[in-house]
Amino acid sequence: MLYKSVDETAATLGPDGKSYRTLIGGFAARGHELFQEALAPVHFPRHPFLFARFGLSGLRPATSLARAHFRTERGQAFLAGLAAHSMLPLEKLTTSAVALVLAIAAHAEGWPFARGGSQQLAAALIKHLESLGGKVITQRNVESLDQLPPARAMLFDVTPRQLAKIAGARLPGGYRRKLERYRYGVGAYKIDWALHQPIPWQVAECAQAGTVHLGQSLEEIGESERAPWRGETSPRPYVLLTQPSLFDSTRAPGGKHTAWGYCHVPNGFRGDVTEAIEKQVERFAPGFRDCIVARSVMGPTEFEQHNPNLIGGDIGGGAAFLSQLFLRPTASLYRTPLKGIYLCSASTPPGPGVHGMCGYFAAEAALKEFS
Repeated sequence: MLYKSVDETAATLGPDGKSYRTLIGGFAARGHELFQEALAPVHFPRHPFLFARFGLSGLRPATSLARAHFRTERGQAFLAGLAAHSMLPLEKLTTSAVALVLAIAAHAEGWPFARGGSQQLAAALIKHLESLGGKVITQRNVESLDQLPPARAMLFDVTPRQLAKIAGARLPGGYRRKLERYRYGVGAYKIDWALHQPIPWQVAECAQAGTVHLGQSLEEIGESERAPWRGETSPRPYVLLTQPSLFDSTRAPGGKHTAWGYCHVPNGFRGDVTEAIEKQVERFAPGFRDCIVARSVMGPTEFEQHNPNLIGGDIGGGAAFLSQLFLRPTASLYRTPLKGIYLCSASTPPGPGVHGMCGYFAAEAALKEFS
């Protein structure tokens, strides 16, 4: 169990509790300083020793970090569940950083979600923009720069593939080729459930969690995350599941509940893993299927149809390999060769997440150019 308190969390890890406290405690105590460094583009850190210590632990495979610090299957699986948010094989160098950042964030601030649904985040941002005189226009597909009115700066919340299409021949050939070489990650396969009752977890503590990671061990989660990169799916997929109606009564009618979960599948996958996902939930919550009133399924194809930025179902804006983590999508980051044209999507640093920093730093780059 991951609690806001480091000590409470460590207490759930038994013999590995002391190791967890040693690994995370110092970082959690300085979480805000660390995030100033981690959620920014490449720069000389203001807290170099803190960031160097983080790098020594974070820039290594999650499998290596788990085995180095945790002796028990529980401790190793705990870390693997965090690392698998990376959507990468757990043998990749950047996976430990993802695990550590998520754990530190939980201790520094918790893992909050928006009352009434994530749409409320967008609604609040739009309301603020409108209060400043801005205007949001939807239901228009922008396929060329020629469709846009003149402006000093244009920030594109798109992935490299869309920018190459929209800017077309205006982009220099070298830059265009770099965009075309950009690698996308695996896809997501998501199910939303309407439920008669809360999920009947075998372990009661799971009902205290907004987010649940479903996987038996480091080995099982690791295999689940390797499979999509081989073009396969796992019979026992690692499932990220949330159950917001336990904590937010606006998410379901009175006495009813909602939950959703997803697993990782090959990019562009067109198969069906509904049975595998629900079987995995049932494995840890016997009777789960009897709770289901209805379900809505979105595979990679549906994700991309809903939002063309989600190439092949990749919800992260591109694979977070080391080569694409700090310099994404190119060494020029937010700037493009075209004056006044910027990228501000998850395909720029610091990458995917509900933090808004890609847009923040893209806007900062534009302001510097025109100030």
